[in-house]
Amino acid sequence: MTGLIVCLAVLAAASVFGVVHRRRDGRIRVRAKDGGQRLTADDLGAPLGERATLVQFSSAFCAPCRATRRVLDEVAGMVEGVRHVEIDAEAHLELVRRLDVLKTPTVLVLDADGAVVRRATGQPRTVDVIAAVGAAV
Repeated sequence: MTGLIVCLAVLAAASVFGVVHRRRDGRIRVRAKDGGQRLTADDLGAPLGERATLVQFSSAFCAPCRATRRVLDEVAGMVEGVRHVEIDAEAHLELVRRLDVLKTPTVLVLDADGAVVRRATGQPRTVDVIAAVGAAV
């Protein structure tokens, strides 16, 4: 009987964790840790956008990274002055550590000055990216 109760408790806890994780994955949010973080063209290896920059950290075997690339390219094409820059996380470990990137894809939304204004971990939705770009410009 005790084993059954423990099993049910573990299943319930895992289900709650799964639901919470699924709801948060890909959501763009503001983090207190990101305040004051700035990236330059030298950090990115590419120029910043005139109005905003979408920075995507990816890895070679990341399936959601390909879909995220399409979303960010689409938004950058729709909004004048927005640039999409993709960074290989494995090749830029110092930058990954500095920005506290824990998984790929991670998307940072930068304003025109390179300040991090929003962050998403996981595959973001197009409407969320557009809203984040609106907050950056």
